[in-house]
Amino acid sequence: MSTVIKVENLSKQYRLGTVGTGSFAHDVNRSWHRLRGKEDPYLKIGEENDRTQKGSSEYVWALKDINFEVKHGEVLGIIGRNGAGKSTLLKLLSRVTSPTTGSIKAKGRIASLLEVGTGFHPELTGRENIYLNGAILGMRKKEIDRKLDQIIDFSGVERYIDTPVKRYSSGMYVRLAFAVAAHLDSEILIVDEVLAVGDAEFQKKCLGKMGEVSNGEGRTVLFVSHNMAAVKQLCNNSIILRNGCLSEYGESSGVINKYLAIDKTINLHYNWNLPDAPGNNIVKLFEIHIHYENGSAPLDGNFDITQKIGITIKYEVFKDGYSFIHGANFYNDEEINIFNSHDVTSSIRIEKREKGLYEATMWIPGNLMSEGSFSVSIALFIPSPFELYVYSEKAVSFNIIDEMKGDSARGNYTQGFPGFVRPLLQWNAKKIENL
Repeated sequence: MSTVIKVENLSKQYRLGTVGTGSFAHDVNRSWHRLRGKEDPYLKIGEENDRTQKGSSEYVWALKDINFEVKHGEVLGIIGRNGAGKSTLLKLLSRVTSPTTGSIKAKGRIASLLEVGTGFHPELTGRENIYLNGAILGMRKKEIDRKLDQIIDFSGVERYIDTPVKRYSSGMYVRLAFAVAAHLDSEILIVDEVLAVGDAEFQKKCLGKMGEVSNGEGRTVLFVSHNMAAVKQLCNNSIILRNGCLSEYGESSGVINKYLAIDKTINLHYNWNLPDAPGNNIVKLFEIHIHYENGSAPLDGNFDITQKIGITIKYEVFKDGYSFIHGANFYNDEEINIFNSHDVTSSIRIEKREKGLYEATMWIPGNLMSEGSFSVSIALFIPSPFELYVYSEKAVSFNIIDEMKGDSARGNYTQGFPGFVRPLLQWNAKKIENL
């Protein structure tokens, strides 16, 4: 496939508190250096675009040294936290503003939907704004005439099409604006967070339309969203912007997992001092450890999807003759309980334990879990009648990484259904020390 967009060493610098390039003195200084064939002196200064930190410089790099390519018919997801530079990048690609350094090469006409209602006049009706917005996007009147009925039908606001848009809700605004942009005969469609405004029915409609213009019409789409499920469903590849820099670029599923793990602390091992350990006067939990079959664990917390993974707990029983079972609840990176596993059911007689130190390990078979970030809660309890002895909520967490993408046989049990999978995951407990 041919390259439609090529971004090379793209950077955008702003001076805080000013409009444009800054003061008149700064503009003169820039011109003087340019006349002498020297570099802009203000390119040598400036700080990273971290909105959470107070800086010492009045210059900030909204984007810094961005490089990527987009192929014909590709849907590229652009993700990142608020203030990461996503909207700045789209404005540069749409030629709303110009880069400080670097270049953008694009083949074909670009249609952009950057902000809700951009190009709409509040006093004009929806129909009149279709013609106005279409003209702004580069559509000829005949082209709009030909597609008017399709645009109105897709927008779903036909009843109010001859009402001034100042009386529209924000959802109606974005419906109409997206309908115009999506029906423009452009080679490149740029969409910025359109799904944040619309309702569920409209979001589904937008995703279907963007998939249609990409797969059916061969158009290229750049899609910014905080909806990771939508990005994963729609986009072939994605990039992560972080503090104005491109930190990841690749296949969407892997990029999204890395994005969700950016601020997530991975903790493969947790232990408590006995007085503070979770439990009661019968039993207390003092250690949880996640590891491979040989006992090792990756330093970065990224476990290979094909490998067997063990979750080992250590606990101390203080009184003879008490019985309980082991349990684990697994949560994905969206805090959804995806499945639970207990070593026995209430119909099986539970072994009474003597005082002492115990170790129990539950093994997760290779290729059971899909790629992603997971946390584990541990419990020791009596199932019937239910009595909870120990509960440790999400004390440990880990990542699953799939180095060979696209194997549909992998990850059958972690797509988001709560369930009981005892036949696959079982605890093996043993006494390791008498008291």
